[in-house]
Amino acid sequence: VQLVESGGGLVQAGGSLRLSCAASGIILSLHTMNWYRQAPGKQREFVAAIRSGGVTNYADSGKGRFTISRDNAKNTVYLQMNTLKPEDTAVYSCNLVEEPPWGMGDYWGQGTQVTVSS
Repeated sequence: VQLVESGGGLVQAGGSLRLSCAASGIILSLHTMNWYRQAPGKQREFVAAIRSGGVTNYADSGKGRFTISRDNAKNTVYLQMNTLKPEDTAVYSCNLVEEPPWGMGDYWGQGTQVTVSS
């Protein structure tokens, strides 16, 4: 199983970025996909999730600004981030948690840096 993130970068406050997490070796739509982020000196925090059935949930910090979605044909999950703030600066990582009965695995991508300038 491999998860590869892309789409990070430097953006001004108020701007937008779309992160991608492409999966290989596993059918992404059968499992829960999470996005987490970790800022320097801080603990990793949950950002958003999409379950196999399509139900989504978000951390309060991203509600109304972030949207998680999935393209089953591309086996890819996206995180659309709008109205970005400097406090959104972090390394963003995708995480796949296998849902039963398919397995109990937990997989992580390598992360992609998002930097929001003020």
